[in-house]
Amino acid sequence: MILDRSSPLPLKRRRFTYVDPMEADQAKAKLSAVKEKLGREIRVFETSPPSSSSPKQESKAEEPDDFYDFTAEDYYRIMSSKKEDKFLKTRKLREAEEAARKSKITKSVIRVRFPDNHTLEATFHPSETIQSLVDLLSKVIAKPQLPFYLYTTPPKKQIKDLSQDFYSAGFIPGAIVYFSYDIPKGEDAAAAANSDHFLQEEIMSLKGLELITEQAEPVHSEPEPVIPVPTPVVRESKPAERPSGKPKWLRL
Repeated sequence: MILDRSSPLPLKRRRFTYVDPMEADQAKAKLSAVKEKLGREIRVFETSPPSSSSPKQESKAEEPDDFYDFTAEDYYRIMSSKKEDKFLKTRKLREAEEAARKSKITKSVIRVRFPDNHTLEATFHPSETIQSLVDLLSKVIAKPQLPFYLYTTPPKKQIKDLSQDFYSAGFIPGAIVYFSYDIPKGEDAAAAANSDHFLQEEIMSLKGLELITEQAEPVHSEPEPVIPVPTPVVRESKPAERPSGKPKWLRL
């Protein structure tokens, strides 16, 4: 079978998802307005709680401090995954390798998880400091007047050096940090602070908008390459030539 080159090339099958153009434009406009206001793009999405059977109030409560204690099992797991250099390197060589690795990383994606199971994602340059993340959170949280802190886990470790850049902190190419108000749990202010959303309503309204904009963008499918089938060459068989003349055994 020979394919006709003049016939149209077959296209890949694509999934069509209808998105209202007006809704997509509104989503883009809202994302652009927040980007202009904050100076960077952010995303907001909701994560599933650890247990669906627990009440809503329990899902907002933080884990006790002993939950994040560094155990012997954590130590052996980290030590088993740690790879040490087998050969000693000079300081100049180590600095050169570190600079080469650092130049290849151009962004740090930081996700901040809140006790109400919402996550805010923002992108920073690795040379920016953690203070830039704190400044961003001060603009988007619902109660910026209350003191707060960030921590990593496990084990639970509060981030205190805000002058450290993301690369030096090990937050590359990305990291997950946790948000908490710096209020004693026994006070009424702590219960009031954790009883509502942690992000402003304007920021909460961004949840899911990036999905709308991604579905609204046209997907250009590249045509599948058509491999031409070579035409089989049929050779014509020629009749065997008969020898001319008289046979040698025939003598006159």
